[in-house]
Parts: sequence; structure tokens; C-alpha cells
Amino acid sequence: MKRNKSFDQGKPLFYLIATPIGNREDISLRALKILDAADFVAAEDTRNALKLLSMYDLAKPLISVHEHNEVSASLDVINKINAGELGVFISDAGYPGISDPGEKLVQILLENNIAVSVIPGPAAFLSGLVGSGLSTEHFYFHGFLSPKKSARISELEMLLSKTETLIFYEAPHRIKETLTDLAAVFGPRKSVLARELTKLHEEYLFGTLEELALLDPTTLKGEMVIIVEGGNRDELQTMNDDKLLASLDELISFGVSTKDAIRFLANEHHIAKNYLSDLFYNRS
Repeated sequence: MKRNKSFDQGKPLFYLIATPIGNREDISLRALKILDAADFVAAEDTRNALKLLSMYDLAKPLISVHEHNEVSASLDVINKINAGELGVFISDAGYPGISDPGEKLVQILLENNIAVSVIPGPAAFLSGLVGSGLSTEHFYFHGFLSPKKSARISELEMLLSKTETLIFYEAPHRIKETLTDLAAVFGPRKSVLARELTKLHEEYLFGTLEELALLDPTTLKGEMVIIVEGGNRDELQTMNDDKLLASLDELISFGVSTKDAIRFLANEHHIAKNYLSDLFYNRS
């Protein structure tokens, strides 16, 4: 077990700063204060970082830390910190590590006994969720789905039984395919497409997944958040029961005894044998 006090003056510290997701005026005063004090800034894209820093008249040495060099660049960051420099990391938008580089960097810093502190700020998935009107009591953030159709369908099928509100990110060039697959797997669930959040052309589109899948993709520009209502618990249970019964019937049709079929499925799905037995013998 290890306990890190972030602001222990005797230990090295590194900051991760959440940056605006669109409107650069959303950066916090504390974030600007830390950026001003920093000796160097590690950034996912140094060009985007330069634009943000220039807006606030901040000139800092920049280190490129992106998904393809995150591990090797972390060593450069560690050397600077151990030399007494104060460093920060910013991704292109939102929180580092949330569908952006940062996760590996944090892991390596912690392994090298360097404390990490996060300066909070905007997050596209939270803004989209709160503005969607869908349940915020429990939610599941999935981020980007696989760009490959077969893998994407498999991911969605694994999420089918979740009752929490589901949140996805998607890029414009894949939005049509993703909405089509969401509708095919989840059916006519309520959903919201939020795009260009905090920017001039911010837009929320409300409808069922089937309705959103019919949208003209040429009208959907910018990074997007898709929010989908969770599954109905009673309907999901009925659906699962139907699948279990179908599996039982299939096993029995192959000559497996009812008792053995129930025992096999109970072990495979971690379900009580009595539940399966009642389901089989008391079906309507």
C-alpha cells in the first residue's frame, strides 16, 4: 500500500490539467495559475497547446507526448521533474487519459514515486449527459467504439444488458455507421446526439436511435457524444429468460437430458439450478 500526499513540499509533483473542449474561455483560473508557474508543458499536440498558451500570453517549453510515444516521452518528463522542474500535461481537449493520451504517463510517473494532481475542467461526456435529459443517476462511459464493424457489434452486444445510461464518443466520418449499428443492436431506445459542445454551433439532437440513424451525416460535423438510455430491467430479464429457454431446448434436442441441460447452463451462466428448472417447467 502507498499513500501520496500531492502537495508534500518534499516530493516531486506533476499536474494533469483538463483543458477546454471547444470554447477556450472555459479554462479555469487555477489551471492558468499552474500553467504560468510550470517550467515545461507536455502536450498531446504541441500545435494545439501553443494556441491555447498564446491566448493567455504564456510561453513555455513544450514536449510532445502522444499515443505513439507516450512511454518513451515519459522518461524525458521524469528526468525534468527529478531535476527540480515543475511540469504539466494537457491533451487536446478535456481530461487527459479520457479517450486521450495520459493513462500510461500517469502509471509511469506513479511507478517512479512522482505524485500526480489533476486540475479539473470540462469533459465532453459529462456535458453531453447532463444536457441530454436522460437519467444521470447511473451511467456508463464507453468512449470510442471499435472502427471495425464486427468488433463494434460485439462491443454493443456486451452492453445490451446494462441498465445504466450509455455514453459514447464518435468522429464525423464514422457517425453514420455507428448510429446504424446502435439502432440495430439496441432498437428504438431514446437517445441524444450532442455535437460541437461549448462551440458556436453546439447542437443537441433528440430522438430514438432509429431516428438518429436516418440523419444526413453531412449535417453532422465536429466531435460527437452519443447518449443512449439504459435497458429496461424487466424487458432485459424477459429477453435473457427467452435465450436461456432456447439454449435448454437446443441441448435437449441434441439428446441431453433435461436435468443435465439445466445443470450445464446453470454452471455456464452462474445461475441457480432451481431458477432454470422453474423457468423450464413453468413457462407459459
